Amino acid sequence: MRKMALFLMSMVLLAMAAGVALAADYPSKNFECIAPAGPGGGWDTTMRMVAKVLTEKGLIKTAMPVVNKPGGGGGVALTYMQRKKGDPYSLIVYSPPLILINLTGQSKLGYKDVTPISMLINDFGAFAVPKNSPYNTIDELFDALKKDPKSVKIGGTSSMGSMDHVQFMVAAKAAGVSDLTALQYIAFQGGEGLASLMGAHIDVLSTGMAELVGPKESGDIKVLAVTAPKRIPTGPLSDVPTLKERGIDAEYVNWRGIFGAPGMPEAEKKFMADALKQMAETPEWKEICARNGWVEAYMTPDEFGAFLDKVNEDNKVVLEELGLLQ
Repeated sequence: MRKMALFLMSMVLLAMAAGVALAADYPSKNFECIAPAGPGGGWDTTMRMVAKVLTEKGLIKTAMPVVNKPGGGGGVALTYMQRKKGDPYSLIVYSPPLILINLTGQSKLGYKDVTPISMLINDFGAFAVPKNSPYNTIDELFDALKKDPKSVKIGGTSSMGSMDHVQFMVAAKAAGVSDLTALQYIAFQGGEGLASLMGAHIDVLSTGMAELVGPKESGDIKVLAVTAPKRIPTGPLSDVPTLKERGIDAEYVNWRGIFGAPGMPEAEKKFMADALKQMAETPEWKEICARNGWVEAYMTPDEFGAFLDKVNEDNKVVLEELGLLQ
């Protein structure tokens, strides 16, 4: 009996040793870093900046090419990640749509079908119009919608019921727009939303702040408001008012973080979380955050998982109020 117990203990120790050796060898090959939308958007920008800093600072010594997998408000990439179960070399960036597409019935998959590694930033939404738009303030735009809900074409780089749509609806509801279901929302899959705005094919674009920095600086668009709780302190969007400053009692946080494939091994998850923590402390990452108006918000895997559980419940309440919860 004692010999059997010793044998079993030795097997456990060998298994633990094998796990440690595997972690020590990691990473030994190239990663696949996935942005679940087209080039130029918030997911794409975040993943490319993460890969850039991790590799340039030597925190990851293998290549981290970024692959765009747009579609379904992030649902196409989420389905793809299910084929990578247990693969520690498949990473993906996500934000509120990961939760929203599940709660609105657009996908049977959700945040529990990937592995939370690290929360990195809080970004915020922004609402922009073409440079020659008759609307110079966000309340002017909402006043037009209150008079005629179909008078404004709204675009967003996410599907109906996902982040860009929801953040606009939350703001419109707070502004007193009563018939939210009558609003015209056009979903784009990639950078075509910004092109449509600058071409005046839509009247307003609801998106993340980072996507609007370049065209704002070039004078091609006007950014009417951001969904942050207070003004962005530095950078190109520091002169843009918050919704609250314009008398609209609403805000919307676009958290963003890195996930692994479902079933990502614990040792490799910890390695990546530690690497991302070190990255978040570098001057290079801090400069990127300042440039894009991102608020640094690193979380460990456990903290991130608990945060997602809470946000999932909070979004149920918001979507039920908007009539979008499935």
